[in-house]
Amino acid sequence: MDWGKVIFIFFSLGSLTSTAGFLWDPNIVILFVALAMNLISTTLKIGVRKQLASELLASSLVADLHLIPAFIFMQILGNLNVAYVLIIGALIANIFSLALLLIESAKTSDSDY
Repeated sequence: MDWGKVIFIFFSLGSLTSTAGFLWDPNIVILFVALAMNLISTTLKIGVRKQLASELLASSLVADLHLIPAFIFMQILGNLNVAYVLIIGALIANIFSLALLLIESAKTSDSDY
């Protein structure tokens, strides 16, 4: 079992699910967790040498650039409507990122079995 891949997928899925969780319950703590998970996921994607690595990093950066302003709009400016719009954009970017991860996993053939 590749534990690096497990941690990589864990933070990617955690970012997606916590972002979706914010849409269910708009709480600043959930938004902070989503932002932290996505930032960790982004740092794990830096330096990956796979075929779709640049697309994975770009989609994660897009999600970061939606979550950071969403946190600012929610916490500092108190504008929940703009935060919702930005969170939906981050959610779409995370879904795209996980789709790329699935494509990448399907293309690789592990002969460890």
